[in-house]
Amino acid sequence: MTELQRKISVFSIVGLMGLTSGALYNYYETLPVPVKTFSVERIDNSLKAFQVPDESIKAQAAVVYDPVSGLILYQKNSQMQLPLASLTKLATARAILSSTGSNQIVTISSDAIKEEGDSHLRIGDVWRLGDLLAFGLTTSSNDAMAAAASVLSSGSAVVRMNDKAKKDGLAQSYFLNTTGLDISSTTAGAYGSALDVAHLVELMLREYPEIFGATTDTPRSQAGSGAGIESTTEPIWDIPGLIAAKTGYTDLAGGNLAVAVDLGLDQPVIAVVLGSSKADRFADVRHLIEEARRNLSN
Repeated sequence: MTELQRKISVFSIVGLMGLTSGALYNYYETLPVPVKTFSVERIDNSLKAFQVPDESIKAQAAVVYDPVSGLILYQKNSQMQLPLASLTKLATARAILSSTGSNQIVTISSDAIKEEGDSHLRIGDVWRLGDLLAFGLTTSSNDAMAAAASVLSSGSAVVRMNDKAKKDGLAQSYFLNTTGLDISSTTAGAYGSALDVAHLVELMLREYPEIFGATTDTPRSQAGSGAGIESTTEPIWDIPGLIAAKTGYTDLAGGNLAVAVDLGLDQPVIAVVLGSSKADRFADVRHLIEEARRNLSN
């Protein structure tokens, strides 16, 4: 029985601040904001396991997990070890935040913006760590995650990620970098199972809900630093009860996606697909959430 199975509150960040005076960029409201919460002290567990034809899910592996009961509601190769791509950034954010406070100030260096992909961060930009991680998860920015990892000594972010995975029982997970980018044509930057990722999502919701929740509540915007805030999870924002989500895609991984959804009346579920395609990952998750919701109503 995890702590999340006893009590959890998932916050929704509902605004952007844009550029403040000076060089410090705060993208998320620091004043009190409305929150959406759910209690896991469910009176009766009406969620039940369900099945769908394997061919209807394009992903190599998938799982739908009930964080209240700890039950697996659906699984397809849920413990198969596969490349994680940018789902790795959840483990990165958690390792960094467990080592230092979210209010630490981070200056964007030239080393950080050498990572693959351009999220328009500029050398010398100054960020609050929590905002930088929320931005990194929302836009799947490799630059942002590299900059955030720089608050730890060289190489220690990956070491801490692996240590925490081992401690948390994520048996199929190990990390070679902080972004999940493929290292070569045959070696991914991180590996894990769909079930491992579901547990990682559960831990992020319990420990850092305000940062993870930003992945579904941040509107498209253009901030003063030139860093465009455009969430990679926007194609599924219309799913009712969506709490948080993270995408991943590389040549080796294919399309990955992890989501947390409240089906209604305090019925949270976590769905993860690994090894789908860039487009089909969204369709796969929609199908699984719809089946979970339909099963709940029966």
